[in-house]
Formats: sequence, structure tokens, C-alpha cells
Amino acid sequence: MLIKIKNNSILVIAFFLVISLFITGCAAQRNLKGESKTQVQPSKPIPKTPEKTISPKPSIISKAPLTLVAPEDIPPLLDDLDKDSLLAAIENSLLFYSRVNAETRYPMGTEYYTAGELKETLLAFQEIVKKCESDECTKKSIMAAFDFYKAAGRDQQGTVLFTGYFEPIIQGSLERNDAYPFPVYRPPEETVVVHLDRFNKKYEGETVTGRLFNGEIVPHYSREDIDGKGVLKGRNLEIAWAADSIELFFLHIQGSGIMELPDGRKIRIGYARSNGRPFRGLAGILLEQGKITEKEISHEAVKTYLQDHPEERRELMHKNPSYVFFRILDGENVGSHNVPLTAGRTIATDPKYFPKGALAFIKLRMPVFSEDGNGVNWTPISRFVLNQDAGGAIKGTGRVDLFCGTGVDAERVAGSIREEGALYFLLKKKTSPALK
Repeated sequence: MLIKIKNNSILVIAFFLVISLFITGCAAQRNLKGESKTQVQPSKPIPKTPEKTISPKPSIISKAPLTLVAPEDIPPLLDDLDKDSLLAAIENSLLFYSRVNAETRYPMGTEYYTAGELKETLLAFQEIVKKCESDECTKKSIMAAFDFYKAAGRDQQGTVLFTGYFEPIIQGSLERNDAYPFPVYRPPEETVVVHLDRFNKKYEGETVTGRLFNGEIVPHYSREDIDGKGVLKGRNLEIAWAADSIELFFLHIQGSGIMELPDGRKIRIGYARSNGRPFRGLAGILLEQGKITEKEISHEAVKTYLQDHPEERRELMHKNPSYVFFRILDGENVGSHNVPLTAGRTIATDPKYFPKGALAFIKLRMPVFSEDGNGVNWTPISRFVLNQDAGGAIKGTGRVDLFCGTGVDAERVAGSIREEGALYFLLKKKTSPALK
């Protein structure tokens, strides 16, 4: 629940405080999740490839966040997943656009497009996917109907770093006892989210999260404040209790998960709000401290280190000040745009540069594990995806997080992905030929 500021003078004070916070770089924690039980595997044969990170040769070099791609430089429009998952993801983005004003503007690089225009793009693409019965028909129709815009990437030459995320399954309880001592909190009522563009249009799409204190907006409590100093204890904000602090820590990073209760029931816990503090990954911290090597950087390496070093666990976790507040979900898992996520088809990007809900195309390598789980092959893939989520660690034009599903298998895939690739957004041409 957000507290409204009614007094005009307080609004002025709040505005300058907010701008100050904005300049210092407050950021939102990732809020990531999904519905599929396992990682979606490619439906087509997978060739073996050498285990080497791909460094794509871009067809553009530009400082713009997105650049229009010449027709001859559009990559082969191959999609390694099934049509049903693509149509399901499209429906979820259409649901998102149905909830917002058609004139709401979203960034597409340095330009802005309305929700109505982005919805038209999805409807045109959906028609092609449904009506075309061959890959050749699909490719030709897409090339004729859509413009492609390539993301500048981390190097301003189109190189994008892809990682993966998943929905964990953790043990928990709705009541506290010795077996379940770690609280899962809902947002405190003093939590405030300020939309900066309501004060100045140059901050379009920017928000700052803090808390209201004595009529002022101040930085929210950090992870150390909440879990270390217990500033939220005794306020009846707990919605559940977790059995393991490491599992709960990674639930915060993933943004949502499934909790298995002592009686065998399962509930879904989803993102409600973050504290607005910047996200700091433990992999980088452990690397800086010389406790893991660059080659060892992975989700599994961080998790193992925390398990093997309980004496360091608390201090290390507190180094990430970002904190997520949760809610219990009645139905499907949803992302930050409040629509269900589709394994393999949902991506998270930075909403400062890329439009929410929009249609995109990605190229990267994905891990394919052997049946015993010990071996892994890496294969290049490409597919159409929908931009349906965001995250505290996903900042800039060179970062994409791919949702991999729910559970242990999805965790293994998501934790392995740290690959360079390419990201394209599609926009319906002003005059698109009719589908025959």
C-alpha cells in the first residue's frame, strides 16, 4: 500500500529529494519468475559445437540504443522452439497492452512508441504465425511486414550478454517455528514509488523507490537493516517463513518461487515491490575477494560457496543491499509487467531503453545437458521472444535475462548461461503488405 502525500509543500520537498536519490543511482531489484515446470528444450536436432563463447560480428556500429537494420543484414529467422509457446507468450503481451492506455509511450532506443503501435505489431505477427503453414511463408511474411532494430549492446557494436533466470522451489511454512526461522516480508506500508516523469518529462519512464519518513521520502531499508538489524520485526509483515537462508536469498534474486509447505501443499510467492536499493551480485564480490576465479563464475559456484562457508554467509549476503518484498499469488506466476511468463520465450531487459511487452528476436548459445546431467553441449540457437520482465541487475542496452522455467532442471540451465549474443526488436512497418 502506498502512502499518498497530500500537502503541496511536501511534494516540492519530496521532488528535490527524489531527484537527489535518482542522481545517486537507486535501482530496482530484479523481479523474475515463470510458470513452466522445466526448461523448454529445442524441438529440432542439436548439432555439437565447440565450447567457446560467441562474439557476434555486428552489422551495425552505433551509439544509439537501437539501430534500424538493413534488410540484407537481418539474421536468418530460425526459431528452435514450438509455435504453441510463441503464441502463448504473444497472448500474455497482448494482455499487458489491454491494461494500459493505447497512448502510453514506451522507449524504443531514443524513440518512443505507443502501446497501440506495439499492440498492432503483435497482432500482425500473431496473424502470420497462425496462418503460415511453412517456415518459408513465415520468414517471407515477417521480412515484408516488420522493421528490425538491433540493440547497441555492451560495446556499442551489438554484443549483448545473456544470462538466465528461473523459478526456484523452496521449503517453507505459513507459521514460524524452529524449522522455519527466516521471514518472507510483504511491503511495509511506508513504501513509496515515485514516477519521475510526473515531475519532469525528461525523466520519462524513470522511477525511484523509497519510504516515507516524517513527510519526506528517504532511502528504503537495506538488506542489512532488515535481515541483520531486524527493523521490520514485530510489525506483522511476515507472509511466510523459509527453512533455509540461502534458498530465501536466491528467491530474492529470482524474484518469485514456489514454497512447499509442511503438509505437502504448494503456494506461489511472487514479487510485490523492491526496496529500490542497487543490486550487487555475489559472484562479482567473491571474484574481487579471490574466493572464486573468473572461469568459476556461476549461480552454482556462489550457492556452493555460501553453503560451504556458513561463518561468512551473513556478511556476504548483506553486501547486496537490494531487497524484495513478496505477496502470495493465487494463480500463475507473473513478471514485473504483471503477466504470466513463458519458459524459453520471456526475456527481461532494461525498461529505460526497451519497450515493455514488445516482440524481439535473439541469437545466442544454449546449454544442452546429457541425460545423467554430467555432460553439457553448447549449441547456437535463435528464437522470437517477448520482453515481459525486468531486473535490478539487467541494466543498459547490453543485458538480457532469459526465463528458463521452474525447478531444478531450469536452475541448472539458467545458472549455466553467461553468453554473448544479439538482440533485435521488431516493429510493424508503416505500410505492411496484407498476408495472403
